[in-house]
Amino acid sequence: MTSFDELARVSFEIIASVGMARSSYIEAIQEAKAGNFDRARALVDEGGESFLGGHDAHTALVQAEAGGERTEMGLLLTHAEDQLMSAEAFGILSTEFIALYERIDRLEKRLDIQDSSESE
Repeated sequence: MTSFDELARVSFEIIASVGMARSSYIEAIQEAKAGNFDRARALVDEGGESFLGGHDAHTALVQAEAGGERTEMGLLLTHAEDQLMSAEAFGILSTEFIALYERIDRLEKRLDIQDSSESE
């Protein structure tokens, strides 16, 4: 059985890693909105690297339980898993938003449309 201290350490590792990932994904969306597509893609890549740290820690818990080691579910681990799932969703959405903003940018350039916020 995993000790409470070890489980807390792993939970905080997951929370910290995927929190950094989610922040990178959100920043990537903002960069894409501003037209900085190369920077946006770089931030998605950075987020992916951070996400892997949390995912790997979570996978180790799953593998330990699959091997017969009982894991006590508590609020901290539940929060860590919630943050993991949230970051994963932001990662998927960030790539979709970048693609959409690139498409909008191409269409605006083709139609020579300026962003209404630029004229204000």
